[in-house]
Parts: sequence; C-alpha cells; structure tokens
Amino acid sequence: MRQEHNKLIRDRIPEIIRQAGRECEIETMSQSEYHQALLNKLVEEAKEAAEAKPDNLVEELADVYEVIDAILANLKIDKDIVLAKQEQKRQEKGGFAKKLRLSWTE
Repeated sequence: MRQEHNKLIRDRIPEIIRQAGRECEIETMSQSEYHQALLNKLVEEAKEAAEAKPDNLVEELADVYEVIDAILANLKIDKDIVLAKQEQKRQEKGGFAKKLRLSWTE
C-alpha cells in the first residue's frame, strides 16, 4: 500500500526501506526547500518530544538536537556562537531552574 510522506528524512532511510524489501521515491530538495523542511522538522520533533513518555524522551530530544545541528550546518552557524548566546540570555534573564510560572501582570 502506497503512503504519501513528502517530508525531510534522515539520509539512510531510503536504504533502510529498500533493505526491508519495500520501494520508495526520493527527491533532492533545493536549498530553500531544505531550509523550510528543516524548520518544519524542528517543529515536528519538538512536538514529539513534548508528547513523549519518560522512557522515550531521550530519543526524542536526540532527534531535536539532530535537526538543530542540521540547521546550524546548513546556515553555517557556529554552535559555539549559539551556546554563547544561550549563556548570555541565561545571565540576563535567567534559566528555568526555579520552575516559575507567570500568572498575570498589570
């Protein structure tokens, strides 16, 4: 039974599909399509992480990291720059360790 997917996949997925005795069609995306597909994949993986059961959370977070790494590589952004910005924001606004919830403001 044919299933339509039309989404970014990991590089070895076609090989894995074919090794399982199934067929598939793949296309190489343009740079702009790839950029948008990465952003879509980031949202997809973040949702999966948010909905993951505790025993599957590490796997889902690893997927989020993989997409972030791909975005950084695609845009030629140094990971150290992102980590420095993270630390700067933590110093300026704090992290999330205190478990604070904002109920209202006036």
